[in-house]
Amino acid sequence: MWLGGKRVDDVLAEPVLASAAHTVARLYDQQHDPVLRDVLTYENGGERYPMSLAVPRDARTLRRRGAAFRTTAEATFGLVGRSPDFVNAVVTAFASASGFFDRADPRFGRNVAAFHTACLASDRFLSHAAINPPLSRARSSSEQDDPYVHLRIVRETSEGIVVRGAKLIGTLVPVADEIVVFPLPKYHPGDEAYTVAFAVPVATPGLRIVCREPLVTDPDRLVSTPLAPFEEIDATCVFDDVLVPWDRVFFHGDVDAANRMYDVTTARHHTGQHGIVRGAVKAELLTGIAVALAEMSGTNSFLHVQEMLGEVLGSLELAKAGILAAEADAEMSEWATLTPAIAPVLALRYHFPRMTSRMIEVIQLLGGGSLLSTPSEEDLNSELWPAIERFFRGADGVPAEHRVRLLKLAWDATGSAFGQRQMQYERYHSGDPVRLAAAQYFGYRTTPLLETVDRALRPAPRGTGTAPGATPQEAHS
Repeated sequence: MWLGGKRVDDVLAEPVLASAAHTVARLYDQQHDPVLRDVLTYENGGERYPMSLAVPRDARTLRRRGAAFRTTAEATFGLVGRSPDFVNAVVTAFASASGFFDRADPRFGRNVAAFHTACLASDRFLSHAAINPPLSRARSSSEQDDPYVHLRIVRETSEGIVVRGAKLIGTLVPVADEIVVFPLPKYHPGDEAYTVAFAVPVATPGLRIVCREPLVTDPDRLVSTPLAPFEEIDATCVFDDVLVPWDRVFFHGDVDAANRMYDVTTARHHTGQHGIVRGAVKAELLTGIAVALAEMSGTNSFLHVQEMLGEVLGSLELAKAGILAAEADAEMSEWATLTPAIAPVLALRYHFPRMTSRMIEVIQLLGGGSLLSTPSEEDLNSELWPAIERFFRGADGVPAEHRVRLLKLAWDATGSAFGQRQMQYERYHSGDPVRLAAAQYFGYRTTPLLETVDRALRPAPRGTGTAPGATPQEAHS
């Protein structure tokens, strides 16, 4: 593990990594909370397992899983996108679609099913890395100048496969138990050696985790940076001839199947449910901050402010409605799993960054110059504070400390390095937004829309008594 140019021997000795670890630990603790246990876990054979690892065979299970996603997201205000339940959804989708992996090799199907069973038993924290380093986007993996920049298989042995290269973005990998690696679309003929899926412990020899620069310098300054506990450290995962045992290999060697894997196994659909649920919770935080700022300053009486608040509230309701649509229109997959409808998922994942960008803009407009003029956390506890406290009060008797804390929260959510990372994360949470929109078009059932256009092109003559758009023969039949 590497952070700030230094090798990290004890993750919990590094404040930023320790803060992330404790946040994850609290999410696991929730599963043992008597109030939340039945929301976050399910019982089978006298044992309890995470809902995020439940295979949804019916509408009730799908909704229960959505409720579990929401409860976990609420604990982090939707700011932790790669919480443990995210990769759990991936592994569950893969395991339910073990037949897909069987097509490459029957042992791969057995391996992915066995890995899911092991995760049920141990509830380990899984992170993932699936993106190749973007050195030359115009070239395929096999066409890069360095053949070992993108992760590839070096050789196969009797023990397993040996892999070399890098994968990103490994969010929360530094505090995870295991890392799951799998291909995302955009491979070309000749890239067979690069199409590999597997899981290994983070402590596997030859695996180096290179953390990005932390965005929070002191996680304990919870007035100035109240969202510090939700700093998801991102990392690049470098594999230096790492041996992956055969029983941990899920797939390799098929370009076409690699490009279709995330969609055909319905991993895209199930992580999509997680993403839109988490996004709605985050939208609640941002919308709440906007409303609180307006009410604290008394500007909520102005019509233009009311319009801005109505706009962000409307976006929030659209986000919540998309969740209902994805669950209500769920369909049975070829793997006999009830799968969230992909159309609302893709629609939200494309538009959500625009929604949050506007929410952030509204917060900054409502906060105005006050966002830049708040005293420091240390000032609140200094001998200076009693003499200046009255200058920082809000409207209608809002205490100065409450106003300062709210402004600090607004800035941390929108303007700090942490807030900017959150915005960039949302833009690319589900991949290239252009490809997302294209996928919406290519996967959408446009036939009913075109039939509507066709009816509109054939209006009924006046006095025929036929329905609009229908010919007399069609009306009679």
